[in-house]
Amino acid sequence: MTVASTGEASAVSRLDRRKARTRQALIDAAVRLMATGRGERASIQEITEAADVGFGSFYNHFASKEELFEAASFEVLERWGQMIDRACAGMSDPAEVFAVSFRISARLGWTHPEIAQFLTSAGLDLLDAPNGLAPRALRDIKAGEAAGRFAIPSAEVALAAVAGDLLGLLWLRQRHPDRIDEASVDQLTEGILRLLGLTAREARRLATRPLPTTGDW
Repeated sequence: MTVASTGEASAVSRLDRRKARTRQALIDAAVRLMATGRGERASIQEITEAADVGFGSFYNHFASKEELFEAASFEVLERWGQMIDRACAGMSDPAEVFAVSFRISARLGWTHPEIAQFLTSAGLDLLDAPNGLAPRALRDIKAGEAAGRFAIPSAEVALAAVAGDLLGLLWLRQRHPDRIDEASVDQLTEGILRLLGLTAREARRLATRPLPTTGDW
C-alpha cells in the first residue's frame, strides 16, 4: 500500500468513527428522552440538542424520529439482554438462569436507573419486542418447563406475570425509593420461583445465591 492510499484509508477510518459517534450520541439522547416519557413529544431539534450534534446530522443517520426511537429501543434491550447472557454463561440449570436474570434486571433501579426508567416507560409493550429481556425470559421459562424445573400451564402467561412483577417493582423503586430495597428484589424472585413451581426451599436457595459479576453493559 502506498503512502497516499494509507492516508486515504486513515481518513475514511476517522470519518467512519466520527459518524459512528454521532449516531451513538443520537441513540443515547433518544434513550434519555424515552426514559423521561418525552420520546414521542420531542422534536428533532430537541433530540439533536440533547445529543450535542448539528441538526443536519440527524438525517445522515435516520430517516425519521420514529426510526431513531426504534433503533434506540432495540439497542437498549439487546445490550442489556447480552449482558444478562454473559452473566449466566456456564449455568446449566434453567431455573438458576431465570433467577439470576430476574434478580439482575430487577436491580436496574439501583444499578442503571436510566434503563429502568426506559423499561417502565415502555411498559408491557416490551412483551412484543423481538429482542432483549422478554424473548430471553420466555426461552428460560420454556427451558425450565422442559427440564422439569417449572410446572406451569402456559409459558406465555407466566412471562406476562413475570413482566408485570418486574415493571411494578421498577416503578415502585422510582416513585417510592424509601419503600423498597435490594432485599425486596430477592423476596420477589423467591415468590416468582415458587409460582413457577419450585419448592420453598429451592426458591429461597436460588433467590439468595451470590450474583455473578455483570461488568459494563
